[in-house]
Amino acid sequence: MNDYEFKVFSQSGEDGIIQHLIKSIDIKNETFIEFGIENYMESNTRFLMMNNEWRGFVIDGSSKNIEFLKKQNWFWMYDLQAKDAFIDRDNVNELLKESDFSNIGLLSIDIDGNDYWIFEALDLSLLNPAIIIVEYNALFGIDRAISIPYNKKFNRTKVHYSNLFWGASLSALNYIAQRKGYELVGCCKAGTNAFFVRKDLLNEKVQKVSVEKAFRESFCRQSRDKNYKLSFLRDIERYKAIKGLHVMNIVTNEIETF
Repeated sequence: MNDYEFKVFSQSGEDGIIQHLIKSIDIKNETFIEFGIENYMESNTRFLMMNNEWRGFVIDGSSKNIEFLKKQNWFWMYDLQAKDAFIDRDNVNELLKESDFSNIGLLSIDIDGNDYWIFEALDLSLLNPAIIIVEYNALFGIDRAISIPYNKKFNRTKVHYSNLFWGASLSALNYIAQRKGYELVGCCKAGTNAFFVRKDLLNEKVQKVSVEKAFRESFCRQSRDKNYKLSFLRDIERYKAIKGLHVMNIVTNEIETF
């Protein structure tokens, strides 16, 4: 799947992977929902909206980001709903009902924190997305299905100065995806986003892959020091920065040490 990657508005090659997927599987409704968009300048769905004329519903926890988005000279040209809300597992399903969408084409989750817990809490009976994209934390590796412990007001910088302690492992996301009727079909080269497709839509062009085959390491150097300045940690130094912090094993439902 990485051969299809290209970037227009996405963080890395997600735009290309999405184009490949929507051309390869049966999409009933050309609609999307994305949360964690910041100001939408960089997004998994903006190219889908502008290039393919899909309709969308986007959410971000910052009112400034949503105000910025609505002031863009292209905002009125597309059927895009934008909402300011901080998502947690108690409000996510009510928020998504506001979209008035059902059987959507794509759902993208990237909130730099409670991604696993929001994914777990989602009632997909109405949305029934064909494709789900979720950001994973490559530093957590693939050996354990782990996530940060749930914290309703999670802020990655406040929880740990390094900015590296957030989200869930690919194994954890795959675990909950399969329980919801989805299969992992790949990850982007940058080692950030995982792509899941509803089981009934898999075909010769889009097939299930293992966590081991799909996983991509991330070489992003976004770490911070104790003064919250970029420290550009690499390789094993990144792991050392968060070693000893508590994570939740989502299979055993027990707290473990990273």
